[in-house]
Amino acid sequence: MSYFRALIFCLPIALVSSPVSAQSASVAFGSVEADPSLPVEVTSDTLEVNQADGTARFVGNVLVVQGVMRLSADMVFVINKAEKKGIERLEAEGNVVLVNGPDVAESERAEYTIDSGIVVMNDNVLLVQENSTIASNHMVVNLNSGTAQMTGQVKTILNSGDGN
Repeated sequence: MSYFRALIFCLPIALVSSPVSAQSASVAFGSVEADPSLPVEVTSDTLEVNQADGTARFVGNVLVVQGVMRLSADMVFVINKAEKKGIERLEAEGNVVLVNGPDVAESERAEYTIDSGIVVMNDNVLLVQENSTIASNHMVVNLNSGTAQMTGQVKTILNSGDGN
């Protein structure tokens, strides 16, 4: 269990009201809209480049930055566009954390399609927002509109706001 997930689950019980379960939920994500046209900066411990197809594999302490959006993971695979210069999508695996504004999401896997601004997160998704924590199996984030759709065993814990 990651430090982030452990921290969330160790919050005092007094901060939360009763849990709410559902099969899907639509939520806001990020306080500002992301801009997929901005450059993507990637840092990591190691880089492996496949000259034949132009793909790159970043491994160890990977951090992807694009404007206000931050994505970290154990490994990120970069797939370039077939006919044009630029990145088509990023595939992240292991301890994936997506931060946009005040919102933070964690999962085991994520795929970010750059042009559309869509991030698909799978496996043990946990979204933390100011007044709630939401867990699910799958989440689709639209960075352009600042929205997310969570599906599959969605469980929400809402902060009651009264400190009791």
